[in-house]
Amino acid sequence: MYCAHFAAKRCQSCHWLDKPYAEQLSLKQQHLTALLAPANDVELLSPVASAEQGFRYKAKMVVQGSADAPILGIINAQGEAVDLADCPLYPAAFATAFDLCKAFIRKAKLTPYDINARRGELKYLLLSQSLHSGRFMLRLVLRSKNCLASIEKHLPWLLAQWPELDVCSVNLQPKPAALLEGDEEIVLSVQHQLAEQLNQVPLYLTPQSFFQTQPVVAASLYQTAAQWATELQQEHTFSEIWDLFCGVGGFGLHVATPAQQLVGIEIASNAIASASRSAAELGLSKVNFQALDAGAFANAAAKAPDLLLVNPPRRGLGATLCQDIQRLAPRWLMYSSCNAASLAQDLAQLTDYKLLKVQLFDMLAHSSHYEVLTLLRRNH
Repeated sequence: MYCAHFAAKRCQSCHWLDKPYAEQLSLKQQHLTALLAPANDVELLSPVASAEQGFRYKAKMVVQGSADAPILGIINAQGEAVDLADCPLYPAAFATAFDLCKAFIRKAKLTPYDINARRGELKYLLLSQSLHSGRFMLRLVLRSKNCLASIEKHLPWLLAQWPELDVCSVNLQPKPAALLEGDEEIVLSVQHQLAEQLNQVPLYLTPQSFFQTQPVVAASLYQTAAQWATELQQEHTFSEIWDLFCGVGGFGLHVATPAQQLVGIEIASNAIASASRSAAELGLSKVNFQALDAGAFANAAAKAPDLLLVNPPRRGLGATLCQDIQRLAPRWLMYSSCNAASLAQDLAQLTDYKLLKVQLFDMLAHSSHYEVLTLLRRNH
C-alpha cells in the first residue's frame, strides 16, 4: 500500500508500512511463536491475512483547524495537525463521509478544541460503518453541551445529505486529559444501534460498545471459533457455554447451538441489550446475557461451564481471574486475545490447562498488532 502521508513522514501510524506485507505477517507469526515457546506439541496454524488497504471500518479522528476549515486526522510527533480524510486504510465511502462531516462542522459552527489553550468544543470525530449494510454511525466528542443545540438544529440537514447515516450521538468528555471519550452519551438520531451481520449472525453496535475495527478478519475469527467448537462437540458433547467479556455477543452467538445454554457477561449494559436482541433474532432461547463484571461473576460462580470463552481487553485476564478459572475447571477454554504478551502471561498461570491450538488473525496490517485465538484443554 502506498500512502503519501507516510512517504512524507507526516503520519507514521502504520509503523510497518515500509515492510512488504508478507514480511509483516511472517514477523508477527515469529513473535507469537517465541511468546508461546514454553508450550509443547501445539498446533500452530497459518495466519489469517488482512487486505492491505480499505480494511478499517472504524475511524477515530482528532478534530483540529477551525470551524470554517476543519482538519480530521491526527496531531503528529512534530505537533502538526495532519488531515487523514484520504487515508487509504479506510473504504472508499469514508472519503464522502468525511467531506459531509466537515460540511456539518462548518454549518453548525463547531469550534475544534485547542489542546494548549483549552478552548473550543469539538475534540474527536468517531465514525463506524457496517460491512453488511454500508450504513454509518457518527459520534461527536465534545468538551461540553455548549454547542449541543446547534448540532440538534442542523442535524436534519446532515441526515438529508447523508441518508446512509443511521446513528448519530454526542459524547461529553470535559476533562483536559487525552481521553478519547467520556461516560455521558446523548443519542440524537431515531436509531440507537448500527446493524451489522457477520457469517449470517446479526450484531448490533451501540455508540459505546466495543467492536473490531476490521470486520472481514473478525468474521473469520468468529467462524474459526465456531468451527473449533463444532469439532469439540464431535469429540465430547457439552451443554453449557460461558462467554466472558462478551461485548455485543460475537463469539457466543457464533459458537452456541439452540440446544446449548449460553451465558454472556459484559460490564456494558448497552452491549448486553444488543447481544440479547441478536440472540432473539437467531431463535436462541437458552441464553442469559448479563451486565456484570466478568471477574466478579467468575469469582462468585460455584459451577463451571463445559466451554469457557474469554476475550479480555489488552491487559488480559490477570492473576485473580486465572485463579478462578483454575478453581472452576471448565473442560475446554477458548481464549481470544488482542495482546499476545498478556496472553502468554495468563497461559503461564493456567497450569491446569494444555494449549492445543493457536491461530493468528491480522486485524491491523502495517502495524505490529494482531489478534490470537487459542484452544486449551483441562489436564485432568
